[in-house]
Amino acid sequence: MPIDAAKALAAEPRTGEISWTAKDVLLYHLGIGAGLPATDPDELRYTLESRLHVLPSFATVAGSGAPGVISGLSMPGIEVDLARVLHGGQILKIHRPIPAQGTATATSGIAAVYDKGKAAVLVLRTEVTGDDGPLWTNDSQIFLRGEGGWGGDRGPSARLEPPAGAPDRVLERPLREDQALLYRLSGDWNPLHADPEFAKVAGYDRPILHGLCTYGITLKAVVDTLLGGDVTRVRAYTTRFAGVVYPGETLRIRMWRGDGTVRVAVGAVERDDAPVLADTVVEHT
Repeated sequence: MPIDAAKALAAEPRTGEISWTAKDVLLYHLGIGAGLPATDPDELRYTLESRLHVLPSFATVAGSGAPGVISGLSMPGIEVDLARVLHGGQILKIHRPIPAQGTATATSGIAAVYDKGKAAVLVLRTEVTGDDGPLWTNDSQIFLRGEGGWGGDRGPSARLEPPAGAPDRVLERPLREDQALLYRLSGDWNPLHADPEFAKVAGYDRPILHGLCTYGITLKAVVDTLLGGDVTRVRAYTTRFAGVVYPGETLRIRMWRGDGTVRVAVGAVERDDAPVLADTVVEHT
């Protein structure tokens, strides 16, 4: 069996130094669609180094690029076909605002392995700490098709009750045809997002967009519309990747205000609002 749950859970966490610069932050922001219109003062907060604010979802690529997916698949007890891998969900907790440049210590390990029957789910936890204390915690849920069925713990259900009533805000965000090619420069080199032949082997007509790109686009929409453009208000951000997105499509982002939270649902406009992000919550001050 490619997944040895006991071995994966017993493995020592990996610790290393990560670093990032303002250039990395700027590239990430461009990869999630910032900068339109290019001279808009609200967009310049994401695209001009002299007034740079760091969107918290940058934490998913800072230092080494998508550590939850790539590093998790090389942990002891894990041996899988990359074509069978999907990103199932993401939980990000922000302990302090992320600086525009910095060096920190990242410690990653397998926090859980769940048996979903026809698939397995790995939860890779990455704790990142700077000189002044914890910066962020990332939990990446990695869905491995065809790797379940050994009789292990199925794990908790991530499904939430749908938000009640009409959304408070609805936005549409068109995606570039080369969105995935631009986003992958932040570190996620999975060929599923760029190579048409690889995408066909994985069961898709063409390359799909990174789930974490949609994740970043969505958080930016919430921050810009309901949080007054203040990136420091975000405390946590959780989502379940409910379906694929193709570059060139349009995202419809629906938002519901709560008490210290924003509930979000994202669909693909051209496919009758096919679900893309579900069970999505932004916690804020």
